[in-house]
Amino acid sequence: MSAGVKAYAAVDLGASSGRVMVGRVGPDSVELTEAHRFPNRPVRLPEGLRWDILALYGGVLQGLRAAGARSGGRLASVGIDSWAVDYGLLDGEGTLLGNPAHYRDARTEGVAEKVWATVPAAELYAATGIQYAPFNTLYQLTADRSTARFALAARVLLVPDLLTYWLTGEQGTELTNASTTQLVDPRTRTWAHGIADRLGIDLALFAPLRQPGDPAGTLRPGVLAETGLRGPVPVTTVGSHDTASAVAAVPATDERFAYICTGTWSLAGLELSAPVLTEESRAANFTNELGLDGTVRYLRNIMGLWLLQECVRVWEEPDLGLLLRRAAAVPTLRSVVDAGDAAFLAPGRMPERIAEACRASEQPVPVTPAEVTRCILDSLALAHRRAVLDAARLADHPVDVVYLVGGGTRNALLCQLTADACGLPVVAGATEAAALGNVLVQARAHGLAGDLPALRRLLTRTQPLTRYTPRGDTGRWRAAEARLAAR
Repeated sequence: MSAGVKAYAAVDLGASSGRVMVGRVGPDSVELTEAHRFPNRPVRLPEGLRWDILALYGGVLQGLRAAGARSGGRLASVGIDSWAVDYGLLDGEGTLLGNPAHYRDARTEGVAEKVWATVPAAELYAATGIQYAPFNTLYQLTADRSTARFALAARVLLVPDLLTYWLTGEQGTELTNASTTQLVDPRTRTWAHGIADRLGIDLALFAPLRQPGDPAGTLRPGVLAETGLRGPVPVTTVGSHDTASAVAAVPATDERFAYICTGTWSLAGLELSAPVLTEESRAANFTNELGLDGTVRYLRNIMGLWLLQECVRVWEEPDLGLLLRRAAAVPTLRSVVDAGDAAFLAPGRMPERIAEACRASEQPVPVTPAEVTRCILDSLALAHRRAVLDAARLADHPVDVVYLVGGGTRNALLCQLTADACGLPVVAGATEAAALGNVLVQARAHGLAGDLPALRRLLTRTQPLTRYTPRGDTGRWRAAEARLAAR
């Protein structure tokens, strides 16, 4: 390894797969390579849909072994990020009380209305800034409170914090992920004690808050033995919500930008210095999640490539490249659906459900896989447009360019459609943006100088970027918006 270059392992867990990436960072270099990738397959048990957390932990250990093999057994640090809102319950001895529930599990149906009976939705938003979603941690905890396992719980650890605990034996709650629980005040960046007290939620169940860059312990001797790493290996707190890490890796050159983090979900919005807590913002279902260096991720959740992933599963793994080429030949905006509609949240029958939504709105019904795929991509681009324009208006924040990162960067058709829909240039950045942001936060904590703008300047110098220029005017996209609004 070159002088001044250190190796960092980023554990990045998504809703459909996990990966361990090795990042080699120097004063003017960033190189990211994949050490190990493994599936994330939830399991449907009699009590509901659950994450196979033990399989994920096994994948992490295997990945750290592979990362060590690529780095001569030496890593400068390890960091973990994952999806948000889900958690494990531990007893007083630190033993996990069953597999964590999946956010798509049905146990939170109708729970939000019970919460709002105590704290009205408008008041809850004004205090926490978090958009309504049926799977928010607040609603999950409320649903869990009547269960036998919750009665035994002495600790709640969000998924990345749980895995960090197993690696190090130390417990903490990382702030960017904690902000998604709907139990944090985004103005003070601390727990919203008043809200929790009124809802009977004991915040002492959570471990102390940690900031990105804080030390999170060192790998236990047993982990070193299992992975072949040479200790001590510190674990560094990163933006453990994968979107926080991904936004940190947006290669922006000034403040007049929007971002879209694409994958199973699309998270589209702005990076701000303060939350937007207006009633209009709540009605538009925008969320204020905390980001790196005191920033706020003001964004909207969109169903994302989950729609296509579920269709591909039904179609039994078609040639995706061929499917996208055929979709490109289908006329633009022939049919669109609301890609933010909770009706698409649950798995199963996705092509049929998309067809049903088109039929109900009296649009042409997509039949072939190419037609369904085009409907999905047009719908995602339309949802991206609505989120970017709404965020800019609600935050009074001009946008000159949209940065798109994550898995969607591989989909040139989606990138171009997003540029067309927004009427703005789209710059596609890192596919593995969450892992890249994870690595950069670790490197900074271990001596890489620079604030967030400096990290982004490093990205623009070292990472390949693709620019998509909008084609035509946005009139047909406005017309498609009107069709959806008239439903």
